[in-house]
Amino acid sequence: MTTLFIALGSLVLYLVAYHTYGKWLARRIFKLDPDRIPPSVELEDGNDYVPTSKGVVFGHHFTSIAGTGPIVGPALAVIWGWVPALLWVLFGSILIGAVHDFGSLVVSMRNKGQTVGDISGRILAPRARILFLSILFLALTIVLAIFGLVIANVFKFYPASIFPCLIQIPIAVVIGLWLHRKGMNLTLPSLVALGVMYLTVYLGDWGPLGAFNAALAEWSVLTWCVVLLLYSYVASVLPVWVLLQPRDYINSLQLLSALALVIIGLVIAALFGFGSGAEKQALEIAAEPIRIGENAPPGAPLMFPFLFVTIACGAISGFHCLVSSGTSSKQLKSEADAQFVGYGSMLTEGFLAVLVILACVAGLGLGIPEIIDGEKTGAILTGADAYHARYGSWQAAGGLPAKVGAFVDGAGNFIQALGLPAKFAIALMGVFVASFAATTLDSACRLQRYVTQELGAAIGLKVLTNKHVATIFAIVVAGVIAALPGGPGKPYGSGGLLLWPLFGATNQLLGGLAFLVILFWMWRRNLPVWFVAIPALFMLFLPATAMILQLFAGDGAWLTGTQPNYLLGAFGLATLALEAWIVVEAAAAWPKAKGVLEPELTRSES
Repeated sequence: MTTLFIALGSLVLYLVAYHTYGKWLARRIFKLDPDRIPPSVELEDGNDYVPTSKGVVFGHHFTSIAGTGPIVGPALAVIWGWVPALLWVLFGSILIGAVHDFGSLVVSMRNKGQTVGDISGRILAPRARILFLSILFLALTIVLAIFGLVIANVFKFYPASIFPCLIQIPIAVVIGLWLHRKGMNLTLPSLVALGVMYLTVYLGDWGPLGAFNAALAEWSVLTWCVVLLLYSYVASVLPVWVLLQPRDYINSLQLLSALALVIIGLVIAALFGFGSGAEKQALEIAAEPIRIGENAPPGAPLMFPFLFVTIACGAISGFHCLVSSGTSSKQLKSEADAQFVGYGSMLTEGFLAVLVILACVAGLGLGIPEIIDGEKTGAILTGADAYHARYGSWQAAGGLPAKVGAFVDGAGNFIQALGLPAKFAIALMGVFVASFAATTLDSACRLQRYVTQELGAAIGLKVLTNKHVATIFAIVVAGVIAALPGGPGKPYGSGGLLLWPLFGATNQLLGGLAFLVILFWMWRRNLPVWFVAIPALFMLFLPATAMILQLFAGDGAWLTGTQPNYLLGAFGLATLALEAWIVVEAAAAWPKAKGVLEPELTRSES
């Protein structure tokens, strides 16, 4: 019953946090005002600034921030045991991640929808703007370069997920057109869209659909990367209400309903057991509470600080400040909705990460096929044997197939407890992972367009302020990197792997820098800052420590290891240098900033 207690206890904790700490932030600190004119209304342009109901914006925001992060991070981090991963997700999301996302959203809304990178030039110091935007550009380039590979691999592992993911695009356009007609009720088309999407999952292996999925699963990684980047270009330049908003909205319906199925299945497995007849198996946690010292997994880095970098989305992720300040702040039609979207979405993602942890440490134990040398033996592993088959060593657990597979198999077992077929359960979880990755990809491309335009304006390169030029520049840079082989023996199209090891620490450093912007915004207004200052210091120190260890510690160090990787080393040093520069600028500005409001936005900046 421990698994059930953790799931339900976490849900209650998140609900209490939303209605206490979240409400305190909204009313006492950020003083949300429903009568204040939001950027979506003040600057409405029908393209990026579009006043939208909080339910639709929540769907966009949640699916964009979640991606595969709260899946692959926790699915790997449980190698150190389930207790450290669970504690970091619970308290990290409530006290750090949700504050970061909520604060970024409010600060952006009070600055006409600008990104935190652009705002930093007035809040912190003029030079911080270019430095911050440079870090944002690097982080988003890595996301765009790698996510095509992620989606391509998910499609190869789970071919039945391909058509259900593709059909979301025309459905989203229809929903978008419906939504754009003022006064139209969204309930009926939402239910129809959800029904169609689930039907395509159920029919994933049926005749023509099965042949279609199998054919597209044979596409090369490079082909998928090109197709997905071209799609991202279209999604980025279209008005937000045509594709981005409705696609994320219907995705959120499917993903949240799938989460509900996982929860119900978990409850049934916990109360009544898994399986049928006398062979019913009890739902128990199969992993050790903590694996350190002599019990540490072979090859794993130190739990501190790498646990806090491995689990990013689900606890706190710097990427979220871009979604909050890049797209969501331009869409909310009322400032009063910011708590629901900013704070609520992060808590929802935290709960998703909790379910991922439980799927990997308890769901796996309900039974997985034994695989030796890539071949199924016909035996079924259960309990601790199943967990250790996936988490015997860092190398065994570290690849994308292992991380995604652990979640899909564990969550699939929960869904099977409902009496649903195993094929449907696995296909649904494959769609779950691929859909999250796809929504992050097209949102990231739109965000990179904003960052490129802001960077072009900051350095005086006017051509980059055009949305088409900025978008093309963004996807070309990411596409060139993605097209390369990711290393010896890797296929073309896997080039994102070259820079991916940077993302964990860089992403978390970005969260620390976003906290600096929020901190200065509050400090200039004489607001209490302790609950932001502590997370800011934490998120500046820990990722920097992790990056330094990656650069200089051990045989695998990028600069001093037995086989140095000077590409990663150069980017890592550059990232640390940019962070240090921003921190120095912030330290110099801090004594003079208290109670002094930043310069107002000029018309050309808004």
